[in-house]
Amino acid sequence: MTKAQNFINGKWVDGSLGKLDMLNPSYDRKAGEIARSGKEDVDAAVKAARAAFEGMWGKTSAEDRGRLLYKAAQVLLENVDELAELESKDTGKPLKQAKTDATLIARYFEFYAGAADKFHGDTIPFKDGYTVYTQRVPLGVTGHIIPWNYPLQMTGRTLAPALAAGNAVVFKPAEDACLAVVRAFELISELGFPAGTLNLVTGLGQEVGAALANHPGIDHMAFTGSPEVGIEIMKNSANHIRPVLLELGGKSPQVIFNDADLDAALPVVVNAIIQNAGQTCSAGSRLVIQEDIHDEFVDKLIERFKKIKVGPADSDPDIGPIINKKQLKRVEDFVKRAEEAGATILAQAEKPEGDGYFFPPTLMGRVNNDSYIAQNEVFGPVLAVIPFKDEADAIRIANDVEYGLIAAVWTKDNGRAHRVTNAIHAGQVYVNGYGAGGGVELPFGGMKKSGFGREKGFEALYDVTAVKTVVINHG
Repeated sequence: MTKAQNFINGKWVDGSLGKLDMLNPSYDRKAGEIARSGKEDVDAAVKAARAAFEGMWGKTSAEDRGRLLYKAAQVLLENVDELAELESKDTGKPLKQAKTDATLIARYFEFYAGAADKFHGDTIPFKDGYTVYTQRVPLGVTGHIIPWNYPLQMTGRTLAPALAAGNAVVFKPAEDACLAVVRAFELISELGFPAGTLNLVTGLGQEVGAALANHPGIDHMAFTGSPEVGIEIMKNSANHIRPVLLELGGKSPQVIFNDADLDAALPVVVNAIIQNAGQTCSAGSRLVIQEDIHDEFVDKLIERFKKIKVGPADSDPDIGPIINKKQLKRVEDFVKRAEEAGATILAQAEKPEGDGYFFPPTLMGRVNNDSYIAQNEVFGPVLAVIPFKDEADAIRIANDVEYGLIAAVWTKDNGRAHRVTNAIHAGQVYVNGYGAGGGVELPFGGMKKSGFGREKGFEALYDVTAVKTVVINHG
């Protein structure tokens, strides 16, 4: 069993407010415990991070930072199976998917280990007698709040670049799913990072997240979650004049033209909505399909949806449970509201028996793009089918939402592929595919209501650093 404690200033310590039970969503029973923390725990973590940044960690070379991150990657890989089991129990995701996530956290540390000493400034031609150059310098103490859907992946995604750039961090995982994260911190904490470099504070969002987001000692805030909470993060950060990185979800379209390879598209479309029980910011939740192939492709989808296996995570099904009762009711209410608005359920997988928070993957037809279910993020395995007439209509529908995170275009026409991808307002657009299996190297982030800033790839390093310009007059 993982520690039910915080990690602050190089030590494992109890939360000031006691402990919280973690539930296994596959069976609605206790999975473990975490520390319940408050404002004083956050304050201690921020002070420890500041001391580390101004002390030993701030003096650590980029080369040595990279070596520590590489050690983290290695120890995480050595413990993939244990981390995957915790992630699966914690979130309800099938074991095979949890193992992918456990592997990806190691990949993030590996990637940024290699990037640590290769991210640098430039020299600038200037007047005679001057030498001018820029440096990329760490911002200082970075705060990180992640959601419950991909705890391990998100830990690597936000933590590794901040550390690679030389920042000290204060990290708050979601209270619904963080057993695997705590274990990952246990493994990393033994590798020699100076005390205070890494700080983990667990607990409720309103008690820990709010305190972290509003702390004056934080120099940068990274948040992934709902737009509503993202707005509060921005307001708090405005009070302290600090930058933020926000990833706030999506309502992503898969646009399928009548010349597309439907057999190739079918499994990708299905997986993009059932992966992680649809609890994915980049879920392909809108199927925008040309009218003259609508019936043919929908018939294939109906057949495929009926065969999807739903069950407890440890049975390694195609799809596990929803994270908790509250989220399950939210998904159920979305479908009910859509039916009341005139949409129809075309197909549903079979719902298993048991006490888990299961919702069967659901295919919905007769959906108008201006309807509630087409405009809002369900965060569940519900696919809305929306027909279009021509290319212009497809672009209009794809863009006619407040979100802009990810999209896909399916066509064999290269000219059309370029035209449509250029016209779609989204941070990532795929052609004849969807997603990239983690895509650690690929910059990721949204437009419009999906947020701003970029994670993954070298772009993430720009978000957690500032440019310092040095001008030397040497005559």
